[in-house]
Amino acid sequence: MLPLALFLAAALALNVSPGPDMLYVISRSLEQGRRAGIVSALGIGVGTLAYTIVTALGLSALLLSMPILFNAIRYAGALYLAYLGFRMLFAKVVKTPGTAEGKPVHMPLRNVFRQGITTNLLNPKVALFFLAFLPQFVDQSKGQVALQLVVLGLLFDTSGTSVNVLVATLAGRVGDSLKKRSLFSRIQRILPALILIALAILVAL
Repeated sequence: MLPLALFLAAALALNVSPGPDMLYVISRSLEQGRRAGIVSALGIGVGTLAYTIVTALGLSALLLSMPILFNAIRYAGALYLAYLGFRMLFAKVVKTPGTAEGKPVHMPLRNVFRQGITTNLLNPKVALFFLAFLPQFVDQSKGQVALQLVVLGLLFDTSGTSVNVLVATLAGRVGDSLKKRSLFSRIQRILPALILIALAILVAL
């Protein structure tokens, strides 16, 4: 196995690069606050854990050899993100006494957690990425390849979840500051929805 420090450095570099998971966390944090962003980050972490196990079992190679299956999952993921975006865009609004603007009705955190898992699982590129990235740091001479893949996947997942939690905290603070300004209340509702819809288009393409 290549030096662990090299793997951790590479994992951190990849995790801090903006991607669909991070943008989803940002959109959820802006729309519903820091707690929802953190919960969505934890959900994404659970989804990544599932892909770690799939990679260790060798099942992710099926996606590489079956383009139809890959595209089916990819388009399902795009539709799901688009659904979340339009649902957020047209969410019910509760009028706040004494103000002209209202605020959207927030969903329970358990639903936010499930959405984080689902958005990650419906992104087959995660499995293909693991299939291409993790084996580069496996030392076959030491045996137990599946166990090495699981350990590396857990480290990568821990790094990614930590980064997303930090992003959720920062984005949540931005969202909280926007709530105090009525001029930006409508933007705070629309921007996260547009991010999700843009993500849906990127995933589909």
